[in-house]
Amino acid sequence: MVCKGTSLNVEVGFLYSFTGELYCGLRLGSRTLVASPVNMSCCDSVDGKRVLDDVKDYYGKRLKKSDDLRIPTACSTQQTAGVPLAVRAAIGEVHDEVVTRYYGCGLITPEHVDGCKVLDLGSGTGRDVYMLSKLVGEKGFVTGVDMTDEQLEIANKYVSYHTEKFGYSKPNVEFIKGYIEKLGEAGLKDNTYDIIVSNCVVNLSPDKKAVLTEAHRVLKTGGELYFSDMYADRDLPEDIRKHQVLWGECFAGALSWKEFAEISTKIGFSQPRIVSASLSPIEDPELKAVVGDYQFASVTYRLFKLPATKDESCEAVYNGGISGWEDTLKLDYNHTFKKSEAVGVDSELATILKHSRFAEKFQFEKISDALADEDNLVDPFQYISVHGQSPNACCASDDKPATNGGCCKPTEK
Repeated sequence: MVCKGTSLNVEVGFLYSFTGELYCGLRLGSRTLVASPVNMSCCDSVDGKRVLDDVKDYYGKRLKKSDDLRIPTACSTQQTAGVPLAVRAAIGEVHDEVVTRYYGCGLITPEHVDGCKVLDLGSGTGRDVYMLSKLVGEKGFVTGVDMTDEQLEIANKYVSYHTEKFGYSKPNVEFIKGYIEKLGEAGLKDNTYDIIVSNCVVNLSPDKKAVLTEAHRVLKTGGELYFSDMYADRDLPEDIRKHQVLWGECFAGALSWKEFAEISTKIGFSQPRIVSASLSPIEDPELKAVVGDYQFASVTYRLFKLPATKDESCEAVYNGGISGWEDTLKLDYNHTFKKSEAVGVDSELATILKHSRFAEKFQFEKISDALADEDNLVDPFQYISVHGQSPNACCASDDKPATNGGCCKPTEK
């Protein structure tokens, strides 16, 4: 039984979760240090800093290309199946070196980003920043935050290249060195961004609650956190949490989906909405022996920062016109809007549509009888068991759903 204030006999610099609270533990040889709860700033503790240093070393020095990953299905993707041609084209215009040194576990392609201010948490070499740079247009702006010098060096190397390639008069991107747990220290102000994206990075943080809290702070009301990450089917035990390779490759630091949902809604986000989900099995024999029967899934969720007072349920009619989604807009696994068709939406979804960037693309009609709030499916493993793996998840093809996990090696360009 481990309690707050007791010693943990664990390895250096790894995060633990017990009964909904997050703790940091540290062992130096046979010496143990007292665990500290995340809400006392785990990232500022010696052990929290070790986690960050381990991640910086892994992604900055040990990994030189996607093929260096021990788990091919972990943290790397160039799959573009099931996404609009404009998005595929944007990815295709990103410089080869940026792509080769990029690690992520999904495709983060939120709809209707024209002219938006976007923030990428853990932007790495900048693949998604540059993709979004093309999609938001010259009037939009994309900021990437990363803590790894080697990754930032590559990202900054190609700012001028992409500005010229996209035909812009000046750059619409910037890369900032900083910690995603401490966006204020990186100079990011309250209520600034329309959209925040992140690609298989939050699970690497030693203080996930701080990451989500900071994301909520810098989003505008109606803004969205749209991100892919790795999740476990239940809380992970110590022997998995302390494994350095599994941590670096996005598995050991994964929250359980249930803990993630509890943290995000407590911070003030809308309930998480599944966009896509697929299993991420571990095939490496050594690592598989450590993991046992624990399951992992690569999931894209969307969370919205909503006003304090929700709107009433209503009928929503999609007017069309979003590039790439002209006739049909799929907001999440359970809500698809066809152009000109009225769809009843509950209070939370009505609030999302009316206060987000999507508002200008919808018409709203009052209804006589209020709709009950929906109980959306948040568990990705239940989603997969009911609906199958997402056909547009990484490693899927246009005609074949994903079968080998949420992430994959990049294809040849």
